[in-house]
Amino acid sequence: AREGLEIGTSTNEIAIASDFRGADLTVFGALTNADQLFLAIGHYDIIVTLEGPRDYATVRRKERVLGIWINTHSMTFEQVPESYSLASTREIDVINEGASLNSIGVGIGHLALNPTGYVGNAVDLSDFRDAYRRLKLASGLYQRDTSGVRFVSSSLFRASLRLPANIPDGVHTVRAYLFKGGELLLEQELPLRVVKTGLEQAITDAAHN
Repeated sequence: AREGLEIGTSTNEIAIASDFRGADLTVFGALTNADQLFLAIGHYDIIVTLEGPRDYATVRRKERVLGIWINTHSMTFEQVPESYSLASTREIDVINEGASLNSIGVGIGHLALNPTGYVGNAVDLSDFRDAYRRLKLASGLYQRDTSGVRFVSSSLFRASLRLPANIPDGVHTVRAYLFKGGELLLEQELPLRVVKTGLEQAITDAAHN
């Protein structure tokens, strides 16, 4: 029988109040029909991600012109996650080759950052992609923990994901990926709602209405 993967979360909704300082999300999972030999030698790996709502993101480059720093160039990436947290059993580039991770878009360095419009300079594209990742990591909206997934028994695992204080509201997606000997076998996903409550919701309503 082929392996199976089941996951669950400690909660399916995160409430953001005026005193919200971030939270931890626990993801539980179980392997079924696991190969005992592969379990014994540690050839099963798990990557768990929490991906926020997608939107367009613009990165601007500042340059010094006549002694004044001004925005001179910008690049907009289409439909990228506003927040992204990752936990794994070990370094993801050890689990799987970078080219394969690029194809499934797993990992901060492997997310598809596709610019809108024409880009004539490949160097510029690489610079803006690096800047986008650097800004997201600095803000805490993108996070990674390469030891954040632990097997608590031969077939049960637990992952811890950190939700920053500035996490956007909306529907987020929890995804778990099962690798066997470096090959992706299965993927499961669950929704997670992040909602504003109390004063935070009142301010949002007032701003929009």
